[in-house]
Amino acid sequence: MTEPTATAPPTGENPRAEHVEAAVSPVSGDDLARARGTDFFHVEEHLDARERAVVARVREFSDDVVAPVANEHWENAEFPAGLLPAYAGLGVAGGALDGYGCPGLSPLAEGMVTAEFARGDGSVSTFHGVHSGLAMTTIGMLGSAEQQQRWLPDLAAVRRIGAFALTEPDHGSDVVRLDTSAHREPDGSWTLRGRKRWIGNGTIADVVVVWARDDDGRVGAFVVDHPDGAGAPVPGYAARRITGKTANRAVWQAQIELDGVRVDGDCRLELARSFADTNRVLAKSRQTVAWEALGHAVAAYDAAVTYALRREQFGRPLAGFQLVQDKLSHMLADITAMQTMCVRMSQLQADGRAALEHAALTKLATASAARRVCAMARDILGGNGILLDHHVARHHADIEAVYTYEGTDSVQSLIVGRTITGINAFT
Repeated sequence: MTEPTATAPPTGENPRAEHVEAAVSPVSGDDLARARGTDFFHVEEHLDARERAVVARVREFSDDVVAPVANEHWENAEFPAGLLPAYAGLGVAGGALDGYGCPGLSPLAEGMVTAEFARGDGSVSTFHGVHSGLAMTTIGMLGSAEQQQRWLPDLAAVRRIGAFALTEPDHGSDVVRLDTSAHREPDGSWTLRGRKRWIGNGTIADVVVVWARDDDGRVGAFVVDHPDGAGAPVPGYAARRITGKTANRAVWQAQIELDGVRVDGDCRLELARSFADTNRVLAKSRQTVAWEALGHAVAAYDAAVTYALRREQFGRPLAGFQLVQDKLSHMLADITAMQTMCVRMSQLQADGRAALEHAALTKLATASAARRVCAMARDILGGNGILLDHHVARHHADIEAVYTYEGTDSVQSLIVGRTITGINAFT
């Protein structure tokens, strides 16, 4: 076959202009990030009117405030500090905690709020999960009334930012073996020594909950307070931002060095006396991450449906093809199963019956399912699926972080396996 003879275009014209124009998708931008109200089994009906309004407020925040700037912050690995006033105005920091300025949401509403944050952006959701779901929850669950009064009101109002320092460079999945030490001084204060890694908000936090082992080998939570603001020098505390991430790029994790950090005696949370107390927090946080996985899946699905309805190929919308409808149906089946599982887990939490194994099974199922949904959405968008301005690429990357943190897929399965068999396969 011979190639057609090229004809020189008139001076000043781009010979490929019409091809470039045709290659630009008519479906791009923030319309792909807008919520479609995906709720096939009507789970939102479990909320009361006040909580539905809270979830709607966060949904609007994700659509109108987060989505327009999320891709730029993600690409530049830039923390979206400019969003903090609007985030504070939502009044959701503290989630299910009641009092001290916290909203006192039901576990179900708290979970749905998390999903809406993740639907908007994984980095914003992770920031919220660390600040509200880890730092504030730990103080609320394990702190004395005086300690709660000291830290929670400012954290709830986002006048101060919280972090949670448990994971260490050498102890991730086996963090029960943590090496960070807390030595009791003669004057009653504590001296902290050790290293922490993957600590969300660690470079910007005012209030850092550090887990360490005391002189008797007991695990406790110690609050390192930066009284002069985030990043203000605390002798012996050094935080370095981890760079080069390919997921959740707009939220900053830190490697923290604790070299003789002194904290007052009353900065040890009163009810944090063993790793069993740590597990109480982790059971709660893994529930949060399960909702976060759901949010990523809904975001990818919503974008795929919007795209498939508007994008035309071979003379009709992609949504008119059997293979695309089959993918969308399987995606919705995964999402609806995730929603149903998360709702039941939240009901168990409200009844005080949610155990670590319930959170582990839910996180195991939702993270895997969300991974599938994001991958299918990326496939439906074709080449546009790897472009940030179509949003799916960001969720496709960020779900890898969700799949790993708060316990990997394998760790969750072993927690569930231990419950099934009564045999501990970890050691």
